[in-house]
Amino acid sequence: MSDRRLLGALGALLLVLFVASLAIGPAGEGFGASMRALFTGEGGPIVAVMREIRLPRALLGLMIGATLGLSGAALQGFLRNPLAEPGLIGISGSAALGAVIALQTGLAAAFLLALPLAALAGAVIAVAVLMALAGPRGTALTLILAGIAVSAFAGALTALVLNLSPNPYAAADIVFWMMGSLADRSMVQVWLALPFMLTGSVMLLSLGRGLDALTLGEDAAEAMGVNLARLRLVLVLGTAAVVGAGTAVAGAIGFVGLVVPHVLRPYTGGRPSRLMPASALGGAAMVLAADVAVRLIAPDRDLKLGVLTALVGAPFFLRLIWQTRRAGR
Repeated sequence: MSDRRLLGALGALLLVLFVASLAIGPAGEGFGASMRALFTGEGGPIVAVMREIRLPRALLGLMIGATLGLSGAALQGFLRNPLAEPGLIGISGSAALGAVIALQTGLAAAFLLALPLAALAGAVIAVAVLMALAGPRGTALTLILAGIAVSAFAGALTALVLNLSPNPYAAADIVFWMMGSLADRSMVQVWLALPFMLTGSVMLLSLGRGLDALTLGEDAAEAMGVNLARLRLVLVLGTAAVVGAGTAVAGAIGFVGLVVPHVLRPYTGGRPSRLMPASALGGAAMVLAADVAVRLIAPDRDLKLGVLTALVGAPFFLRLIWQTRRAGR
């Protein structure tokens, strides 16, 4: 399939899901009345629902899904491994740890932006530790091992905070936040995450040529003039920016960066430069579809978005492992 047709189809699907995300909810207004309220600002209480609740939720779903899909495709291209995903290098776990500390200490209740800022700080610290462990010229394997170490340590500290929490309400808030959700978000979170996501996305998209060359092997890529040390640095920083920002405003939403690139890879010839923009559109579509689904499946029970993506992604991950094992025989 040509790039134009693939991106056009994904863009059309994304547009439909974005409109569905705006239209579906418990307000009880029709589609026409909801859209008029959004664009004209007339219609009473539905205006606040559309502009302050549904629009930020839809925008965040689009932004987070796109950046997870994009970073997943970039990481799989760099590591040359279809099992790679953004959480592999420990950024999301460290961002979650920062948010957990903000919740546990009460900073999140005292200051509106304390939680996302603490999560972003956790992502920044993780990058510093990751680069120190991997070294300036570490291989892809070194990066994976360093990421696993960072992720395991962040997970252990998160469990420690939960274990020692004297406040059951704070512990409950932490657990629910870590499940991942787009509910009850506002334009404040959108504007906070947007610059990090835009910057990180530009950095990742700039790596297309280098990642294409890397599919031939590290030696071939270096012979073609690719600076692998610079490529890895830009990759880690770009992934940290987008995943850290997404985790900061919505909690942990997993498996998007694993599933979407794998599904779309056959349609792009396996070239990372073609796969990354397609995965960005596909990731946005997947998160918006999942967010619409949680509102339809259990509208009164607050089913968490991260739970649904894990329920879909985990069996897919097991299937992918099984296929990899059979191919290795």
